[in-house]
Amino acid sequence: MQVLWPAFVGAIVAVGLLFSLIDPHQFTGFSIYLGGSREAAYTVGFLFLWAVFSFACALTWFLANTERRDT
Repeated sequence: MQVLWPAFVGAIVAVGLLFSLIDPHQFTGFSIYLGGSREAAYTVGFLFLWAVFSFACALTWFLANTERRDT
């Protein structure tokens, strides 16, 4: 939960900002694969951004919990 919940909240904000600035129908290459559905673009965008934010949060969590060894 320390990784996925902050990533979820970050993805919500990022998707809100991204799709308020960009219409999914502007990208013709993506709309062909998604069947021209805005909802599908929102879903795929959210899942992609959640994965990116999850990776960033997991990396931060890992680095914060790793013990340092002084040599």
